[in-house]
Amino acid sequence: MRPLKIGLFGIGLDAYWPQFAGLRERLEGYLSEVEGNLRRDDVEVVNLGLIDTPEKASETGHRFREADVDLIFLHVTTYALSSTVLPVVRRARVPVIVLNLQPEAAIDYAAFNALGDRTRMTGEWLAFCAACPVPEIANVFNRSRIKFHQITGLLHDDPQCWNEVSNWIDAARVAHIMEHNRLGVMGHYYGGMLDIYSDLTQQCAYFGGHIEIVEVDELSALRREVTPSQIEARVAHFRDNFDVQPDCELAELSARRALRWRSTVLPKRTIWVRWPTIIWVWAMQRTKTPSVRSFWAPHC
Repeated sequence: MRPLKIGLFGIGLDAYWPQFAGLRERLEGYLSEVEGNLRRDDVEVVNLGLIDTPEKASETGHRFREADVDLIFLHVTTYALSSTVLPVVRRARVPVIVLNLQPEAAIDYAAFNALGDRTRMTGEWLAFCAACPVPEIANVFNRSRIKFHQITGLLHDDPQCWNEVSNWIDAARVAHIMEHNRLGVMGHYYGGMLDIYSDLTQQCAYFGGHIEIVEVDELSALRREVTPSQIEARVAHFRDNFDVQPDCELAELSARRALRWRSTVLPKRTIWVRWPTIIWVWAMQRTKTPSVRSFWAPHC
């Protein structure tokens, strides 16, 4: 399965760079720190740098589309015009998280007032004014009907802030898995329980993925072909990908007992299931999908 891709960009104003020495490099350093905090083993971060003109914003939107990112983090590094933001997210068309992060809790005013130069003081202030354009950006997103979420905090020493960032990455990971998974559906509804009747078309439309309708006879035939080594490998896969309770018996995870029952107790074409049952059984192995992670949303 392709990795989760996270887009990242910062913002600025091109008129600042010739006026305030070192400001651009300082903001790029902030953005690099954010990139480092976003990285995970199973996540690819697409960092397109500081966007400081509407023309660059339009090109960045295209590049995020080409990269097929799943989520975008906008690090508001300093004041910038909203025209450097809207083209990016409008073109990308993925969820946007606005990072309103100050580099420190406060400016060192003693050092700031000692600079003795208005230009240098303005440059220092611009390195701390991340919050300044956030209302403007929020206003434009709302008027453009672009959904977004905002995280406010500190770039450094703010675990609550970065925990919230991690939660968004986890949420994107779940959506990404749902987009690329395969669900096996077997059985039918219990008559009259209208609240659990699921719409498979809506499942595919909202979450993506593919739903394979598995007939009981088909599953029973496939089950006869499963080898002990395949059973061991699949049980190990379960334990690697799910939290399995310590009191869960091996027979509950494997087909061994079912295979034994088939040859001794149950008629050959009998299998006991409850609906709704979504299964990630060996039946899915007949596809070209290298990995199957399936789970069920009861009221999709």
